[in-house]
Amino acid sequence: MHAYRLFADGPRLVADQPVPEPREGEILVKIAGAGACHSDLHVIDATAADTSFFTPPFTLGHENTGWVAAVGPGVRNVPIGEAVAIYCAWGCGRCRACAVSAENYCEAQQLLLGGGLGRDGGMATHMIVPAARYLVPLGELEPRDAAPLTDAGLTPYHAIKRAAPLLVPGATAVVIGVGGLGHMALQILRATSAVRVIAVDLSPAKLDAARALGADATVLADGDALARAREALRGRAADAVFDFVGAQSTIDLGRKLVRADGEFAIVGLAGGVMPYAQGKIAWGARVSTPFYGSIAELREVIALAARGDLRAHVTRFPLERIGEAYAALHDGTLDGRAVITPNG
Repeated sequence: MHAYRLFADGPRLVADQPVPEPREGEILVKIAGAGACHSDLHVIDATAADTSFFTPPFTLGHENTGWVAAVGPGVRNVPIGEAVAIYCAWGCGRCRACAVSAENYCEAQQLLLGGGLGRDGGMATHMIVPAARYLVPLGELEPRDAAPLTDAGLTPYHAIKRAAPLLVPGATAVVIGVGGLGHMALQILRATSAVRVIAVDLSPAKLDAARALGADATVLADGDALARAREALRGRAADAVFDFVGAQSTIDLGRKLVRADGEFAIVGLAGGVMPYAQGKIAWGARVSTPFYGSIAELREVIALAARGDLRAHVTRFPLERIGEAYAALHDGTLDGRAVITPNG
């Protein structure tokens, strides 16, 4: 089969990768869609710098959906042909976190391992999933367009759910960065709460999209962003701030906007540092770094999408144009979320 694999000297499309056969407990999935994510660029760059946690070679692609193609011995109640989303954090299955489906916080692993992250992922016609618990039925959702739900949808959902006690009617949430994850966060906030939402981004086009998705106010992330955000907050500080960029400038903005006893969730991985000292953030404000989400939460994300409350804006690319998709992602010229469709 064709597969886009990461090697020590960089990623490339290969044509001679064997189609895997499922072993005991495993499932073979025919890939419908594999999302291209900024996390992939971080993994590629870290591999080039010899600082990656993951050892190549492996097939990229951690945002995956498809159809069950075959099952290994011992697998029960997984119908051939069923459309599924694939959860990508593959934990030990035994620790306290894994016992409640939060394998993103597996206590037996110091880093996330899963399909596309150290193990073969979905940038290929087929991939192996190690256990049935990692499959979530998609029902009537179009599998190709549902691929981003498995990360770009799940990650902001997890961050927002953790802050749910603060997201009461009349509260205000600030979303910094309304790209791949942020545009999903806006929809999730609208679907699950009655808060007032302020969107912040560098791109006027993305702010236009944010207003179309229901943002109550938008702020251009220029040199006057702090003053404009405070004006949009109407003299109050934000109950919760979600930073989907994680650059130094966005962290510095977010920590100055959150109220006392509020929540500042840093989700983006752009390398900024949160200064830790009294006076750097409002009294009692909690700084968190929510990561990915649980299997149970992925089921909830799929349910939101099935109800019509959550949809990723998707641009599809065939596998042979995968380089074009990653170039657009790197350059910031991508229209929506890139999804690779290895089987058409």
